[in-house]
This record gives sequence, structure tokens and C-alpha cells, in this order.
Amino acid sequence: MSGVHLGRKLLLEAPRRVPDGAGGFSESWDVLGELWADVQARSGRERNEAGVVVSSVGYRIVVRAAPNGSAARPMPNQRFREGARLFVIRAVAERDSDGRYLTCFADEEVVA
Repeated sequence: MSGVHLGRKLLLEAPRRVPDGAGGFSESWDVLGELWADVQARSGRERNEAGVVVSSVGYRIVVRAAPNGSAARPMPNQRFREGARLFVIRAVAERDSDGRYLTCFADEEVVA
């Protein structure tokens, strides 16, 4: 497919709730696998949360498609990790009519 360069290796992670022993839970992340991706920045914004400046950038991340139900198929509320960078997946759509690629719309937030 024209315009897709899967040149960045990302880890796909899924959240898991772990009981904290006091009736609550903490969240940890399980690695589901590595995916090669085309990562393109979309738009960004800055906002003030409780006196802290938070920068948020939207990304379009294209990966090879995987069948529905496969652990290798990204889903909303999972995330991609690239070193210390985290991209939270908000939505996933098929990129082409043949179903060869998926487009993941994700956000990266950084405290400035």
C-alpha cells in the first residue's frame, strides 16, 4: 500500500487490574507483542490541569492487520510503548478495503 512505511518497532500493551489487598486495585500493563508501525503526528494542544501544563499530541499509527480476537490486534484503551514514550489507543479502524492494515488513533501526553 502506498504511503505506509512500517519502520518503527512498538510494544503493544494491555491493562490488567491487580488487587491491592485492601479492597482496591492497581493497574499494571502486560506486553502482548511487538508490532512494526508507521507513526505520524496529527495535532497537538496544551492544557493546564491543577497547575500543571500537560501537552497532548494525537497520532495516526498504522500497523499490519490481525484477525478479530487475536492478541496482536490493537484495541481502544490498550497502548503502544516505544522506550519511555506511551501512546494510548483511542480508536482502531481498517485502513484499506483488503483489511491488510489497521489505523490506530492514539494520544501521547507529556507533563511539561
